[in-house]
Amino acid sequence: MNNKIDLTAIKPYGDTLNDGMMQMSFTLPVPVSPESKEAARQLGLKMGLEEAQVVHASDLGVGYTFFIVYGKCKHTIDFTRVKVSKVSSDAMDHDSVEAFIADKLKREITIVGACTGTDAHTVGIDAIMNMKGFDGHYGLERYDGIQAINMGAQVPNDVLIAKAIEVDADAIIVSQIVTQKDVHIPNLTELIDMLESEGLRDKLIVCVGGPRISNELAKELGFDAGFGTGDYAEDVAAFIVQELAKRV
Repeated sequence: MNNKIDLTAIKPYGDTLNDGMMQMSFTLPVPVSPESKEAARQLGLKMGLEEAQVVHASDLGVGYTFFIVYGKCKHTIDFTRVKVSKVSSDAMDHDSVEAFIADKLKREITIVGACTGTDAHTVGIDAIMNMKGFDGHYGLERYDGIQAINMGAQVPNDVLIAKAIEVDADAIIVSQIVTQKDVHIPNLTELIDMLESEGLRDKLIVCVGGPRISNELAKELGFDAGFGTGDYAEDVAAFIVQELAKRV
């Protein structure tokens, strides 16, 4: 890390260090016009940007406009005081997970995954579960030591739990892509409540992932771990196998 940077007062970087230059994007419910562009610029100013200017405006149809506003941020962050809840497991690749299962667990483990509730987007659960995985990272179906059962999308919580019981699962993983109006919160809360009422919560490792999921949120909702963007199948697998080893 650059020793010249004052980590107690960092700010966005554009052309030169600490110039504060940044851009933001948003949609306003008005047609594209000189007036709507000025409204977007003023909104940028009210949000704390100095020298705000609209660098892009495009018509989204039916009276909506998408804007990109560029400007200078005057605020700073003390990076030395930033704390983040992290998943408590060591990083492992595919081969390391396989070796860990063979050496430490000495049996095949079973993981049931689904995109639950009304969420019909399988991209998240498929990236973790499917054999081909995502971005060169093989999914759990590729692992010899893991029986991976992908139930797909729009799976009710009770159906997911029933499947976990049927196959004597070691872990449940849930993907939540649709999070508008925080619809994922009651759905995830219901899953944990149902597991607790069935006396199963302490018998299963339960993980959740998605673009708006953090480990902190997952823990608050009663899950063992939360995974977000940039996490892959081996990250989920590493946590599960290490957690299983702790519980033996």
